[in-house]
Amino acid sequence: MDFLMLKFQQYINEQAIIEQAELDLINEGVNDPAIFKAVFLAGGPGSGKSFIVGKTGLGSFGFRVVNSDDAFENSMKKAGMEMNPDNIFSVKGQELRGKASKLTAAKQEMYLKGRLGIVIDGTGKDSAKIKKQKQALEKMGYETAIIIVNTNLESAVDRDTKRQRSIGKKMLEPMWQAVQDNIGAYQQMFGQENTFIVDNSDVDGVTDKKEILKLIDKKTMAAYKGIGAWSKRPVKASRAKKWIKSELKNKTR
Repeated sequence: MDFLMLKFQQYINEQAIIEQAELDLINEGVNDPAIFKAVFLAGGPGSGKSFIVGKTGLGSFGFRVVNSDDAFENSMKKAGMEMNPDNIFSVKGQELRGKASKLTAAKQEMYLKGRLGIVIDGTGKDSAKIKKQKQALEKMGYETAIIIVNTNLESAVDRDTKRQRSIGKKMLEPMWQAVQDNIGAYQQMFGQENTFIVDNSDVDGVTDKKEILKLIDKKTMAAYKGIGAWSKRPVKASRAKKWIKSELKNKTR
């Protein structure tokens, strides 16, 4: 009975997330403030991406964050499993991760259906994958940018040990190195004006919260201003303009 109830609760939670995405689609659609804009977020474990997302104001600009880690973490919590490497890479853990990925993909599909502004959150270790996603979005009429949250290896390892879903230095180091190796490729792929790098290294060792925020604010201000201005620009692609025109025409019927 407990197993059946758990499965039922997981189904209810999945449906609630999809329904929320559909509601966003209905409420925003053609009036979305970040319509036809997609931001890729790159940074390995321990880089401080979650904090930077808040400081760059992506939510206030109308972007929806697409991240399977949040859904995975919630599923693990509901299953009574702690976020540690043994549980994460167990058969059950990987089953839950697979379901979280499918759920996130369904959510992203709903957002794209309405051409809503999205943030695709990832590590940035696979530049070929990001290039493929970028091309698919631009084919739809989207404009793309990238925020790279960078940090030195020592800081990344230290922060990872304090995270609930710590993966350990052995797994973290090659992921961190892959991001470093890809920075130049991303600058070329997105262009200098649409590549925003936030170095999040030197807040380590600073214990005063106000001082930490002051350091972060300096680093994110350029990204905040840049993404804000970029997200408000009128769409350029003829396919995007055609879609908006069609949607507005349908709304007046």
